[in-house]
Amino acid sequence: MEEKIRTLGSLHALHFSAHLDRVRLRTDKVTERIRIEHPEAAAVLPFLDARHVLMVRQWRYALSSETLEIPAGKADPGESLEVCARRELLEETGYEASRLIPLFTYYPAIGYSNEIIRIFAASGLGEHTRGHVDVDEISRVEVVALDHLLELILQGEVRDGKTVIALSMFQHRQAHGGIPSEFFQENSHGP
Repeated sequence: MEEKIRTLGSLHALHFSAHLDRVRLRTDKVTERIRIEHPEAAAVLPFLDARHVLMVRQWRYALSSETLEIPAGKADPGESLEVCARRELLEETGYEASRLIPLFTYYPAIGYSNEIIRIFAASGLGEHTRGHVDVDEISRVEVVALDHLLELILQGEVRDGKTVIALSMFQHRQAHGGIPSEFFQENSHGP
């Protein structure tokens, strides 16, 4: 157990806060820890069909590069993670899903942040707002074959943790009967 002695400094931004704390370790040694308080987030692995997913390219400032990843974002205050996943899918790809199932929940930066990301899989996609993708965040939407996505991950072209986890968890669940049989059924009436 570590005991906070005091907060040395804090930074409060629009969507998170960061704190530098002085702490006492269980060995009685005193050190510093960074603690980031972050809202929950949702990510979605959106299937166009059983072999193709929608992905987004977006600039990641901290990396100074563009990434290829699944749609995701922070939950608004009071918003459920399922509603957040549906909203992010729509805002980032222009598609809505008729089926959404939870895959996995994890802490992406457990050493210094309380952020939680819940990953969903989506199917029964229908285009809703063609051309109305959030261009401030997304440079383009891409259709990627599942086999190719796995190759991109293995080659190091896709390094985004939530994308790797989403694909792995989906494939594991599918291989062990954890994905409902109706997940990939055609949706003739739209979302």
